Amino acid sequence: MKIDAAATAPRTDGAGNIEILTAAAECFTEQGFHASSIDDVARRLGATKGRVYHYYRSKTDLFFDVHREGMRRNFDAVRPAMKLPGTGAVRLAHMLRHHALSMMENLAFETVVVQGVHMHRLGATTPAQRRTLAELMTIRNDFEALFKGVAYEGVEDGSLRIPDVSIAIKAALGAINWIAVWYRPRLGETRDDREILAEKLVDTQMSGLAART
Repeated sequence: MKIDAAATAPRTDGAGNIEILTAAAECFTEQGFHASSIDDVARRLGATKGRVYHYYRSKTDLFFDVHREGMRRNFDAVRPAMKLPGTGAVRLAHMLRHHALSMMENLAFETVVVQGVHMHRLGATTPAQRRTLAELMTIRNDFEALFKGVAYEGVEDGSLRIPDVSIAIKAALGAINWIAVWYRPRLGETRDDREILAEKLVDTQMSGLAART
């Protein structure tokens, strides 16, 4: 079942509280899910843990909404690139580049997205939590489907040479998502620096996918 992109939006209880999500994402990134607590999130906020509990009943619920917010940012970054002019190969490169920039500029959130995959694989959760993780994985699959659709168009217009689109896109996205593991911003790093890095990463991926002329 396909989940609409609106489902990626975190619960906001009418007013929203991105500050809580940001503080939680930073805690989960720096300490890991199991070592982080609601107290840690509250301390980072400079607030009482009652403020966090007003929105979230548990650390796991908070983790899930950080994951949703990370995916929402990914969708927002990639969708405009899909509509740019050019062949399937050109648009796929734009999408991967925008995704790489989103990974770097939303690093704490995207690290939680990666952690969420591991939680799903391990399955060490309650049935209700597994259902939520399954929903989040469906959202991730929908995100992957955006890239597959453009890749198929590239195969049809001759700009891409891909024997198996599904495997190729999983490999390309895996390389970009791995940014969450190895990338850390350097002191004084600028947007231009990140764009150069994104370009290098995507050029490496596209060199194996583009049709030879």
